[in-house]
Amino acid sequence: MATFQAGLLLQKQLKDLYKNPVDGFSAGLLNEDNVFEWRVTIIGPPDTLYDGGFFNAVMLFPTNYPLSPPVVRFVSEMWHPNVYPDGRVCISILHPPGDDPNGYELASERWSPVHTVESIVLSIISMLSSPNDESPANVEAAKMWREQRDEFRKRVSRCVRKSQEMS
Repeated sequence: MATFQAGLLLQKQLKDLYKNPVDGFSAGLLNEDNVFEWRVTIIGPPDTLYDGGFFNAVMLFPTNYPLSPPVVRFVSEMWHPNVYPDGRVCISILHPPGDDPNGYELASERWSPVHTVESIVLSIISMLSSPNDESPANVEAAKMWREQRDEFRKRVSRCVRKSQEMS
């Protein structure tokens, strides 16, 4: 039953995004037969290091969505303190609901069923604009962000150029 309801909710969110596109990204299904696997293209936010890029990601939704968050992973090369080297995005709203076992996040900052595909992607766009280097997913990127900003800029510029060639 939960899987069916999750599927209906995802179909509704997809239809809403088609009817009312949101600036900054586009979304659709990876495969028309599976509403639980989405592809998303995020346009690098203006006035950020990612400006001009077209970054592709996949969103994999659990069958108990919206009770649990999706996994979001960039398939485009991404250099960012809050993106694991394998492309997985690490932001609070994608962490399971409830208290943080590590004590870094308040329960109110973590996943909540009120989130939609739109709010998740807008949070990722916001993350691109302002990295959180306090609890990084990519320690090397966070260290470079703090200590070698010029090197960080160059590395991100390469990702932006690559994303433009791939799109």
